[in-house]
Amino acid sequence: MSETERDLQILEALERNPEVTQAGLAAQLGVAVGSVNWYLKRLIRKGYVKAVRMERRRLKYFVTPQGLALKARLTKQYMEASLRVYRELRRASRSVLGEVRRAGYRAVRVDGDGEAMEIFRLTCLEEGMRVEKGATARLPLVRSEGRGFAVEWPAGEAG
Repeated sequence: MSETERDLQILEALERNPEVTQAGLAAQLGVAVGSVNWYLKRLIRKGYVKAVRMERRRLKYFVTPQGLALKARLTKQYMEASLRVYRELRRASRSVLGEVRRAGYRAVRVDGDGEAMEIFRLTCLEEGMRVEKGATARLPLVRSEGRGFAVEWPAGEAG
């Protein structure tokens, strides 16, 4: 998770529930409580979050106006980055499907899950390329590879 995503998640969580504990935030983020403590201290030091003592050992966190402005900027950056990756994956999907079509295929097999493969499956649907199941099919096998896709051709054939 990038620093942008982490800060955005923390600010969103604090906005939803200012009384969330550091342990609760740690569970939401999937990190150690000590890490959450460090992240919060950093956000407080920069003026994005304010902590108010409620009880002896309880704090309430408020996202400051500067924190709200940061959240808006981070949301915009996150959305732009996500759309950039989505467009790259769509281009890569279309490129692979063109290669598969030029090799004479009208269907592929896919290996893997995750967002990249979901984008590939969606592109197959839109481009009229069937996605077949079964390991014995004599069809190209497509896997996600970073921000692209790799094709494994049936034995004795190349794309």
